[in-house]
Amino acid sequence: MKRILATIMIACVVTSCTTEKPAPSTDASAAKATKESVPLAAHLRCQVLTTLPHDTMAFTQGLQVVNGMFVESTGQYGTSSIRHVNIKTGKVLKRTDLGPRFFGEGVTVLQGKAYMLTWLNQQGFVYDASTLQEIGTFRYSGEGWGLTNDGTYLIMSNGSNTLTFLDPVNARVVKSIDVMLDGAPLRELNELEYINGEIWANVWRQDVIARIDPATGIVRSVVDCTGLLPLTEHTPSTDVLNGIAFDSVSKKIYVTGKNWPHIYEITTSP
Repeated sequence: MKRILATIMIACVVTSCTTEKPAPSTDASAAKATKESVPLAAHLRCQVLTTLPHDTMAFTQGLQVVNGMFVESTGQYGTSSIRHVNIKTGKVLKRTDLGPRFFGEGVTVLQGKAYMLTWLNQQGFVYDASTLQEIGTFRYSGEGWGLTNDGTYLIMSNGSNTLTFLDPVNARVVKSIDVMLDGAPLRELNELEYINGEIWANVWRQDVIARIDPATGIVRSVVDCTGLLPLTEHTPSTDVLNGIAFDSVSKKIYVTGKNWPHIYEITTSP
C-alpha cells in the first residue's frame, strides 16, 4: 500500500497535480499582441476642387510648386525633360531636355537647386531652379523613382518599400525607412511629395496615395483616387496616376498622371 501511495505522490510531483490547461506559448502571445498593436491606416477619398490643363505628351515623373509655377520632370527615352509650367494654363514656360540615353524620373527643388533622378543610370542631375541650366550631377545606388525633400534632406524612392534620405551636398545616404501599411511592406512607391510633416507617395499601378510618417515609415492614411480621370478621357497613351504637388503658400494640393490631359486640385475626406 505504501508503495502505491508513494507512486501516486511521485506522479503528482511530476505533473504538479493540476488539471489546469497549460499556459499559452509566450511566442504566440507576443505575436498576437504585436499584430493587435499595429496601427491601421485611415482610408480617405480624393475629391476634386479644380480641373486644370496638362500636356498630354508629358510622361509625368515629378511635380512640385515653386514660386507660383509647377516644376515638372518627365520620362521616356528621348523625351525626358525638366520644365517650368504655368499652373493655370498648362503652358510650358521653360524646358531642358535630358540626353537620349537617360530616362527621367522624380524631381525636387531645395535651396534654389532642382535635383532630378534617372531610372537606371544611377545618376542624378542638378539644375539652377530658376534657369533650369544644368550645374552638376550626383550618383546613387540602384534605381531612381520618386524624389522629394523635407527642407534638409533629399528623400528618394526606388520601387521597393524603402525610402532613402540623402545629403544634398554629396548624395551620401543619411538613413532609410521601410514603409509599412497595416503591418505589411508597401512596395512600388513612386512619385513623392512632402506635405505638412508627411511624405505622400503614389503607388505604381494603383490609384492610391499613401501618406507616410517620415520618422517611422508607417502609413497613416491611404487616399483612394479611383476614377479621378474619367474613363471617357482615357486614350491609348494614358498611363498611371503619378504626380503630387503642394503649394506651401496657398496650401493647395495638386495631382496628375502620366500623359493625362488634366492636373487636379484636390482635397481629401473620410
